Amino acid sequence: MTENDRTRPLPPDDSYLRSLTVAMAQAVQDAEPIGSPHKGAGDDIRSAVVGAVRSREDDLVALSRDLHAHPEEAFTEHRSVRAVTALLERHGHAAEIGVGGLETSLVSTVGTDGPHVAVLAEYDALPGVGHACGHNIICATAVGAYLAAAQVRDRVGGRISLIGTPAEEGGGGKETLARAGVFDDVDAVIMLHPFSHDIAMHPFLGRRRLEMVFHGVAAHASAQPFMGRNALDAAVAAYQGVAGLRQHLPGSDRVHGVFTDGGARPNVVPDRAALLFYLRSAAPETLRDLAERVDHIAHGAAAMTGCGVELHWDDLPPYLPIRFNHALAGRWAVNQEPVGRKPLPTGVVPEFLTGSTDLGNLSYRMPAIHPMIAVSEPTVALHTTEFAAASGGPSGDRAVRDGALGLALTAVDYLADPELRDAVHAEFAAAGGPLDVPAYFD
Repeated sequence: MTENDRTRPLPPDDSYLRSLTVAMAQAVQDAEPIGSPHKGAGDDIRSAVVGAVRSREDDLVALSRDLHAHPEEAFTEHRSVRAVTALLERHGHAAEIGVGGLETSLVSTVGTDGPHVAVLAEYDALPGVGHACGHNIICATAVGAYLAAAQVRDRVGGRISLIGTPAEEGGGGKETLARAGVFDDVDAVIMLHPFSHDIAMHPFLGRRRLEMVFHGVAAHASAQPFMGRNALDAAVAAYQGVAGLRQHLPGSDRVHGVFTDGGARPNVVPDRAALLFYLRSAAPETLRDLAERVDHIAHGAAAMTGCGVELHWDDLPPYLPIRFNHALAGRWAVNQEPVGRKPLPTGVVPEFLTGSTDLGNLSYRMPAIHPMIAVSEPTVALHTTEFAAASGGPSGDRAVRDGALGLALTAVDYLADPELRDAVHAEFAAAGGPLDVPAYFD
């Protein structure tokens, strides 16, 4: 771009990103490894799990590659769920498709009583960029963990399930399944997520969606503008009000929005205008406060322009932030050591490098972990074509093999070690216990 070319945007300055990358590299080098005071499963069980995962690695990598090559968006993952079911059946496990009112959900369970741990699979992709969030890896690791843990289930007791949860990318499939009772008898849930680093516990923000629809009065914009009430002015005032709010928010909060309707013609005072916002925060309480403040801005913008406003909250289920479970995450970290990974503790990778997930909703119902497994280079972000390429390449294949083993070992640790289970649930209770998620924002 030439200096005088005003038709193109200025490229962002990447100096902050480069300095951040250098600082992260040093922090990673200096980080202390995460341990666990709990013994988990015995060595004989662990050896059997390792063998079970290793014997299925080719199938798991093939599943990951297949899903990557045939991405399906939220609630339409029919081919993906059939591919998972076919692999389960080849290994002797039946699965039920369509539980909880979602056509592309899946449940397979081994065991009938005792403590119950579920491994969660996601398999939806993004429009345009496919598996740029690596859900093909999430799915393949969950399937591998379930198959391996199921092979030793009779030696550790309890129950283990594989639960396929559709539409994480904006659809809130886990919340839908939870409200339908799919998780009612599950004691703990585990899953992983691809990322640029190995991290045992990385914060994900809660998220709400808000559509503001402003109603004005149409009028001829030249002949009789004084007879109009400009809905676009109200929307612009609301957008600017939210922009002004940002400097008074906690550093972890995020608000971003777009205009979805701004009128039809310049010579007609717009009688309708609309905005869509995402609101994110690091705790349920701060997310609720943020929502109240944005609510006030919308009504203030309507009042100052003489317009009416409708607020449509959460056409899809809101997402809560993730509640950590250190006891269970510690076992995950230990269980990645045999494959040469050393998951980082919180705070090493900047916590603002994050998004939102419906796993947060489950983490306030029961103990849960959502560790990150490195797939890409540190400078590659989720939801990009570069991350999609990594998810479907050799580094993604390695993550499938390593992640399946880590999840399988963590599942059998939970079932085999009553002291670990007690610690997991005591920590969950100390953090506040179960939250009535559906009623929280009412």
